[in-house]
Order: sequence, then C-alpha cells, then structure tokens
Amino acid sequence: MADRLGIVAGGGELPRLLVESCREEGREVFVLALEGAADAETVAGVPHAWCRIGAAATALSLLRAQKVRELVLAGSVPRPSLASLRPDWRAARLFARLGFAALGDNGLLSAVVKELESEGFRVTGAHELLEAAEMPQGPLGLFAPDARAEADIALGVSVAKALGKLDIGQAVVVAEGLVLGVEAVEGTDALIRRCGAFSREGPGGVLVKLEKPGQERRADRPTIGPKTVLAAAEAGLRGIAAEAGATLVLRRKKVIEAADKAGLFVFGVGLR
Repeated sequence: MADRLGIVAGGGELPRLLVESCREEGREVFVLALEGAADAETVAGVPHAWCRIGAAATALSLLRAQKVRELVLAGSVPRPSLASLRPDWRAARLFARLGFAALGDNGLLSAVVKELESEGFRVTGAHELLEAAEMPQGPLGLFAPDARAEADIALGVSVAKALGKLDIGQAVVVAEGLVLGVEAVEGTDALIRRCGAFSREGPGGVLVKLEKPGQERRADRPTIGPKTVLAAAEAGLRGIAAEAGATLVLRRKKVIEAADKAGLFVFGVGLR
C-alpha cells in the first residue's frame, strides 16, 4: 500500500481534488492546511492540521508526527511580506540563505521543494496524481478561437513568455491587440476581475495562461477550472487559451459545460 500522502494545501479546488482522488484509491491522506490560504471545505472530514505559513518548524513536526513521507504542494498561496510572514527560526534560516525578497514565486517554490527533499520528504507534483487533468491541444467543448482571437492568443503568448522569464506571472489578458492586464502577485482570478473593468466593444478579450520557463512543476503548475470559466464570462472575455501539456484542468467535464453554456472557447495551445 502507498504511503500516507501529505497535502500542503493552499486555496482553490486542487487540494480537495487530491483528497477525493486519495479516497477513491483508498489511500490515507493528511492535510496540512495553510492559514489564510486553504479553504475550510478542503479539510472537511479528513485528518488535518492548520499551520501558519511562516511556521516551518511546526509544519515539519506535524508532518513527521503523521508519518508522512510523500508530499504534494497544492493550491494558491498569497505571498505575504516578510514582516507579516513572521518566520520562525526554521523559515528564517531558509530565507536568509536564499534572499526572500529577491526571489520570484517560482524561485521561492523551487527552493521550498529542495528544502523539503533535504528533510527527507519525497515531493510529488499534483499532475502525477491527476494525470488525466492535463490540458490537451485544441478546443475543449463546442467553441474554438476565430482568426481575431488567434491573433490575440499569439500576442498573449509572447507577453506571457516574457513575464515567465522574469518569474512574475503566468497569465495575460489581451483584447483586439491590446494587453488589458498581466498577472502579478494578485493571481489569475483577480487579474480577470480587474480586466473586466477595461472591457471594450467587440467580441471580448482572451485569457492566455502559460507555464513559466524552468517551472518547478511539482509546486506551481498553471491551472484552470470551472471558476476560471465563470470569472472569464463575468468579465466579458470570449475565451481562455492555456498551454497544452502544461496546464492542469480541474473538473474537466464541468469546465466544458460552463464554457459551452457561456459561449466561451477553452483552447489548448501547443508550444512544445
């Protein structure tokens, strides 16, 4: 039987999907829910503990007490300032060595993965446990981008690649050849809402989401789900383009249903 899986849970649907997958397989699970990030429904009915993000020593002790050997990092985590993080001695030692303020999200998460491995844990990517959830190439559902949308996607891909190289964000919104917004610390959902205020006459903009170059795939895969589709529809976007083979699609059936109902395309862009 597989070892108990430890899920270090942030916000969003991904941690709960992993819990459900473990239940279906009969695998034991322990959720370490990060305060200020994880959702209460994620830990409902499963062994869990809540932990402050900066309390690294406590987190390691909790995982070891539960005899966890394999870990998956899942869900969104708002990045706090160093002052509000209040790191304990274990986290402070890591940040002092790495230079917390100088690291982008991918750099920081890569360092966290290496640190966990140095502590004897085996870190697994969510995509390894949910293989069927990867974005395929081409359209999901009834709708596909037309020539104008394809031009916006091409521009969005160029901008998103530049963002990724700087370890800033994974997503951009483009409409009629204009960049309405780029993802930074706020995350994709907030980016979509922000760009809704800049909606223009016409068919609507496109959300483009790519994996960063050198992305630590075990920690921060680009992800879309039904909530992404609903947010895009509310913001007046016409579609979502995500990198095929790199983006996780949560609750694929519901994504397709929501997109078809809203008249949006969800399209897998092949870049490899």
